[in-house]
Amino acid sequence: MSVTSGTKTESGLGETIRVVIHALLIALVIRTFLFQPFNIPSGSMKATLLVGDYLFVSKYSYGYSHYSIPLSPPLFSGRIFGSEPSRGDIVVFRLPKDDTTDYIKRVIGLPGDRIQMKEGLLYINEKPIQRERLPDFIGEDPCGNEATARVKRWRETLPNGVSYESLDCVDNGFYDNTNVYTVPPGHFFMMGDNRDNSTDSRVQSAVGYVPLENVVGRAQMIFFSIAEGEHAWAFWRWPVSVRWNRLFKIVR
Repeated sequence: MSVTSGTKTESGLGETIRVVIHALLIALVIRTFLFQPFNIPSGSMKATLLVGDYLFVSKYSYGYSHYSIPLSPPLFSGRIFGSEPSRGDIVVFRLPKDDTTDYIKRVIGLPGDRIQMKEGLLYINEKPIQRERLPDFIGEDPCGNEATARVKRWRETLPNGVSYESLDCVDNGFYDNTNVYTVPPGHFFMMGDNRDNSTDSRVQSAVGYVPLENVVGRAQMIFFSIAEGEHAWAFWRWPVSVRWNRLFKIVR
């Protein structure tokens, strides 16, 4: 009896270990080749993405670089099954100045484009984009001053028809008037929708132009969202802290 019991115990333990290993391998494959979860820690993409949003990023949208692999081992250069982001896509990328840091921004400039800001209006290849004033944004302060605020909001439409909302905290902000940025081959120009509170490609010393190789994937869907200042693990506060209207929202 004791020998049989021990054998069954060892068999059950081995089966449990195999199940755990299989589950980890499946999770690794999904994270590497299909979807990876990210959370939004800053307000640079308000009002499109809010602090406390948790979203899935598709790893297959633009192919795979070594940044697609957990821990990013430099096993190869370039991209496999690669394709370029489209203008207006919201992408996660590794910061060129520090490739251990993930950023999320909107693709504004493609290789060869000339990008410039004039009095807060975006110009692409010397032409101003379409911009329409919307009712002010009122909510969690996108400018970093108060708990709530009223901020100018615009609907911008890019040359390829992609439309989105942008925020304007102050008139004639530091990067509301810039020189012309000419995007190098194989690189992209990224900007945050919260124009006066975004460190993006306009800040050449911090971000600059983003190589295609540094692109991790495309933001697809918000699967969880919790109010700024709340903790996701505090489930007893979910009835009042979760932004229920943002769950399963497609990112555009």
